[in-house]
Amino acid sequence: MKITEIRIHLMGEDRLKAFASVTFDDEFVVRNMKVVQGTKGVFLCMPSRKLPDGTHKDMVHPINQDFRRYLEENVLKAYEAEQAKQPQGPSAAETQTEAQ
Repeated sequence: MKITEIRIHLMGEDRLKAFASVTFDDEFVVRNMKVVQGTKGVFLCMPSRKLPDGTHKDMVHPINQDFRRYLEENVLKAYEAEQAKQPQGPSAAETQTEAQ
């Protein structure tokens, strides 16, 4: 199973950095993966739902460590690339307002 597309939607929150949608073999998509800031850096969380007891359960997840590593490395690489596209410093709207 190969990743054929990754879409990143940046969030810019303290812990929740982005949502990711990953397409496999141009045939199957998994939406709402989360890029989260942890104490040791960013990591990938699988889509989950909250259970009545307050815990969360993954809706989908990799079966083995090799695939988990492959998925996380590729999504985090796409996240970093998307971040690099964003302007640094004040937003364009703030800069335009200050210029007037």
